[in-house]
Amino acid sequence: MKKVEISLSLIEANDVSELAPSEQELIKISRQMTTRAYAPYSGFYVGAAVLLENGEIVLGSNQENAAYPSGLCAERVAVFAASAKYPDIKIKAIAISGNSKSRDIDHPVTPCGACRQVLLEYEIKQEVPVKVYLSGHSGKIYIIENVQDLLPLSFTSKELESL
Repeated sequence: MKKVEISLSLIEANDVSELAPSEQELIKISRQMTTRAYAPYSGFYVGAAVLLENGEIVLGSNQENAAYPSGLCAERVAVFAASAKYPDIKIKAIAISGNSKSRDIDHPVTPCGACRQVLLEYEIKQEVPVKVYLSGHSGKIYIIENVQDLLPLSFTSKELESL
């Protein structure tokens, strides 16, 4: 048996001030979007800002529901809205930020598995990497150059070709 290690290519900034102004703005917007989240059950607020190739920024926030599976994460709200409004425009980047009702989150928040899968689908569809910025309300920022790095050993449409 052979042990195989999978690595993640990640850039870490100690604070948003270390980033370029355009990156700072995208993260600032995603942090602001946490205040628009509807999260009365978990108290966990997530905001997302999707930067499109045409310069448009499409926003999203998590939306919970008493029937838990009926809610939707901020990342999917933003990506689906971008695809609906601008179906032929590629996604350049997404900033995802989280905060909590009970405390300020000072570390990067990562997307759930379902959101990683959706982001990867769009990255594959457009054949261009999507840069991912992850943050909390404050503190460190993680920058990932493409979604594939967030979802190694992923399930893609290639698996369905033989059906």
